[in-house]
Amino acid sequence: MWEFLRAGGPFMILLVLTSIVGLAFIVERGLALRWDKVIPPRVQEAVEIGVPERLAELKQICEEQPSTLSRLLLVAQEHLHQPRDENVDVIQTRARHEVVQLERGLVVLEIVVGIAPLLGLVGTIHGLITLFGDIGRAGLADNTVLAKGIAIALNTTLMGLLIAIPSLVAWSYFSKKVDTLAVEMETLCQEFLRRHYRARKKT
Repeated sequence: MWEFLRAGGPFMILLVLTSIVGLAFIVERGLALRWDKVIPPRVQEAVEIGVPERLAELKQICEEQPSTLSRLLLVAQEHLHQPRDENVDVIQTRARHEVVQLERGLVVLEIVVGIAPLLGLVGTIHGLITLFGDIGRAGLADNTVLAKGIAIALNTTLMGLLIAIPSLVAWSYFSKKVDTLAVEMETLCQEFLRRHYRARKKT
């Protein structure tokens, strides 16, 4: 493995750093986007079975289990005195902010997906230029030397693809997960508002 990395030349160092950054953000987003961290089951249950008379209890649960959904519900509760349309606007504004927080780091993965193969290609071109320059000065007595040199030059291209493919999979998965979480939170918030404003009309 060390020989593989060393043979890649200076651009392999950049690729290794890129892989470390990509792996770090994959792990970080994997932990941050856990379902029970964004939408805690206890908060979800409180919304689904909650009634207007239990607002204090729901507020306490949200404060005890801070999460994206909890913050949206607390904003909704704070503006229940306003008309429903205004409350919806406030929640949507806050929701956009929360979704941006959930997407934090995904742009780095997107950059890794784009830059890793390019770095690999540049490393390969650099290796080939060096190889053919040496051959031009010293001549070529054995074709195996040329074949081996080209194989070594391609190491960076292989490394770039090995970094880009998992990063692309992770970026696609996390992007889809953020969308799914956003839809679920929107549904829960709408259910919360529907119940409480309908109860207000009855009183």
